[in-house]
Amino acid sequence: MLESVWFVLAIVAVALVFDFINGFHDSANSIATIVSTRVLSPVAAVAWAAFFNFVAAFGFGTAVAKTIGSGLIDLSIVDPVVILGGLLGAIGWDIATWYFGIPSSSSHALIGGYGGAAVAKAGVASLILGGWVKPILFIFVAPILGMVLGLTLMVGVAWTFRRARPAAIDKHFRRFQLVSAAAYSLSHGTNDAQKTMGIIVGLLVSSQHLFTEFPIQAFHLTTAEVIPTWVILSAHAAIAAGTAAGGWRIVKTMGSRLTKLKPVHGFCAETGGAVSVFLASALGVPVSTTHVITGAIVGVGSAQRLSAVRWGLAGRIVWAWIFTIPVAAGLGGICYLGLHLVIR
Repeated sequence: MLESVWFVLAIVAVALVFDFINGFHDSANSIATIVSTRVLSPVAAVAWAAFFNFVAAFGFGTAVAKTIGSGLIDLSIVDPVVILGGLLGAIGWDIATWYFGIPSSSSHALIGGYGGAAVAKAGVASLILGGWVKPILFIFVAPILGMVLGLTLMVGVAWTFRRARPAAIDKHFRRFQLVSAAAYSLSHGTNDAQKTMGIIVGLLVSSQHLFTEFPIQAFHLTTAEVIPTWVILSAHAAIAAGTAAGGWRIVKTMGSRLTKLKPVHGFCAETGGAVSVFLASALGVPVSTTHVITGAIVGVGSAQRLSAVRWGLAGRIVWAWIFTIPVAAGLGGICYLGLHLVIR
């Protein structure tokens, strides 16, 4: 079965299912603020976010895909079962956290599941340890960066419009928030869809005997041309479709339970978050858009007053972030071992 082109293509389909779940799970990142501030209805918000998730396929680079595809796991030990085990582990964690309304990281679930499956096959030596530094570091850097930018923007906007009437501020920022939500959706599509691209290209490289036309030296190059257009478009289409489906349990947590938001707050949180994610994407870091926007919302809320943030809920969210990689790794390892027994 491992020698079958159809088996490999089936795993590509599973990767796109993960991408759909990623969009579904992370739709709150793009739409929670704009829904909770009533700038757009839920249906209009998911359509807006999904459109810009897909548009991100055009012109935003593939540095994150390269990191996922070759910077974390030694490609010499990667085979279709390792990738399938990693994907199933990540999907399991995403579904569990969605069910309980926990805004965890699909990005870290994916790299955790992938790493766990690789370790189950070949031990810790299968990991490129240096490649894990930035993704793990950004578990802490991403929400702090989002929080600082959100807080700074909120303070700057408050000072700039300190003499304006609240009604006028609300009117203008309801329009501005359409732009900030679009920017965050673009950054979300840019970073998150590339993770699935990296997995698919890693699969194609590991199946070189089946796909001889695909360059095995692909990840030694720096251009986006090494990733087939069909992979780029299908990954962005899948995440956009997932966003359009909407993960409403997490939208409620992000949009109203963490802190109370108005359009000006939503604009500052989304803008700060978008800048953070675009920066990480340019550096090739598979950052969690969930971590970033949560930090930005906390920053915006604390700019009003510290008591405006439900810190107990924020603390529970942080614990979910910490557990994501190890739990997803465990699930990925278990899935690999189970698949290895069944698939020969």
